Amino acid sequence: MTPLGDLLIARIARTGPISIADYMADCLMHPEHGYYATRDPFGAAGDFITAPEISQMFGELIGLSLAQSWLDQGAPDPFVLAELGPGRGTLIADALRATRRVVGFHAAMSVHFVETSAVLRDAQAKAVPDAQWHDRIDTLPDAPLFLIANEFFDALPIRQFVRDGAGWRERMVGASEGTLQIGLSAPAPLALLEHRLMDTKDGDLVEICPQLPHVIQTIDERIGTHGGAALIIDYGDWQSLGDTFQALSGHEKTDPLAVPGRADLTAHVDFAEIARHCAATKFSRVTPQGVFLERLGITQRARDLARGLSGTALENHTTAHRRLTHPAEMGELFKVMSIYPATASPPPGLEP
Repeated sequence: MTPLGDLLIARIARTGPISIADYMADCLMHPEHGYYATRDPFGAAGDFITAPEISQMFGELIGLSLAQSWLDQGAPDPFVLAELGPGRGTLIADALRATRRVVGFHAAMSVHFVETSAVLRDAQAKAVPDAQWHDRIDTLPDAPLFLIANEFFDALPIRQFVRDGAGWRERMVGASEGTLQIGLSAPAPLALLEHRLMDTKDGDLVEICPQLPHVIQTIDERIGTHGGAALIIDYGDWQSLGDTFQALSGHEKTDPLAVPGRADLTAHVDFAEIARHCAATKFSRVTPQGVFLERLGITQRARDLARGLSGTALENHTTAHRRLTHPAEMGELFKVMSIYPATASPPPGLEP
């Protein structure tokens, strides 16, 4: 057991089982032993590789999509270009390079990162020196907001509930003989999931993300009031059903309870829940990442970049294109959704 695991077992012995959300929060962000608080998890030397680390094309096309949306909305000046959970800052750095010739875009913007990890803030400062940092989305400036959330919502803590008649049993993390284990609470009605009684049956498992409503409502209010657009890219589907709680360590899946604080913990994103909290804005159709990138011209961009490559570099470039777009890779698993003003159109690559 890890040091954080020992702390969790002692906590459970004192106060009883904890929710999966509490377990995830401690594992990811505990100030001394938390996964994101203590390391840079990205890249070949880390535990996973995100799309911006696979190829510059991803960030370039994201940037150009938002820049066109900015133009379509009358080129507001000033505006905020923000990213939630920006990793090493690679995506925004690529987006800024791709948009440097969009007249007025850079002059009007300020770059803001919502990031709590000191380790990752250091990496982001090297990639985007002029960025400003926030612990919470609430403190972003009141201005037109063009926002990116790439693999952000999948890392937010979740709770899991199993349908039991007209009520729900919550899956909880307990402890027995020095190990962490999953158990179930007693069944009880839950107003939060009353709307899911219509499309579930006994034994079905539903996941909810307690932090998601506040984040989406904040985005919805900012964009509804000031304009802008949000691009949300993550793995998941239209509606949560089934257990998607998972852990990754050294690029391999592992037991989420095995090494607390030393593995990345995630869950699939419920895009229908995002849409439910859009009151002042519209939301686009949920679109597979591969389709989105193809609509933005990734294949032509890949061909342009390939002209100067050969040998291993060309092979790696071709592999990166396939990984981002092919249905058997990230192309179908990852989805894209946009939030945008009621009077506007979605950013290029997406449909209303």
